[in-house]
Amino acid sequence: MLDKIEKELAPYKKELINHKLYENIKTIEDIKIFMEQHVFAVWDFMSLVKKLQIDLTNTSIPWTPTKYPLAGRLINEIVWGEETDLDKDNIPMSHFEMYLNSMKDINANTQSIEKLINEINKGVTISDAIQKLNIPDQVKQFVNFSFSTINENKTHTIASVFTFGREDLLPDLFLRLLEQFKNEHPHTLDNLIYYFKRHIELDGDEHGPMALNMISELCGSDKIKWNESIYSAKQALQMRINLWNSINLKIKENL
Repeated sequence: MLDKIEKELAPYKKELINHKLYENIKTIEDIKIFMEQHVFAVWDFMSLVKKLQIDLTNTSIPWTPTKYPLAGRLINEIVWGEETDLDKDNIPMSHFEMYLNSMKDINANTQSIEKLINEINKGVTISDAIQKLNIPDQVKQFVNFSFSTINENKTHTIASVFTFGREDLLPDLFLRLLEQFKNEHPHTLDNLIYYFKRHIELDGDEHGPMALNMISELCGSDKIKWNESIYSAKQALQMRINLWNSINLKIKENL
């Protein structure tokens, strides 16, 4: 069934990897536009991870062993890496906070994402908090899709969205673009380049296969679960395409 998923998702992944967005990112201003929308995907990724940690490990007291040791190991490793990593100066922080600091380095606008965090800290629901923001509809739809998936409470579909809609969809081309800009703007992009390199390093060759094994473990021989996982993965990738379209349109408007 994993072969079937990969085959059905191939057109979506091809569209993302070959997206015109990468050709149109040519200046630091374009990077700002990219980050101001992409930061919401960086942020909501952690809620998918934490929901999987709740479902696949035991976070209750008294503790008992998990039914999913393989999947639990993967999620705990990712939580460790994403929530409490070390930045380039060896300061503990989440990857989201690294990204936010990278935005500030290039004077990208962080008001919308910071307002979202503040609203949530005040107890506002995610749907109400998102609705208040002056951000593109595609960004709102992206975040709302993630949380609607979480709220459906189907671990296999959450795992599918997590596995197939992740940041490894950014091609090497993007990192090469950042390296090119680094030469033109010394030190300005150091934190951002470190963020992406660290992300790639942590994903490595181990987490990808482990995530696929997690999908297999959760779906087993249940055809309904496999079909739901495929459908959710397609939705996740389409949401990513829509987000890329939104960023690309903004960059073109800014020319």
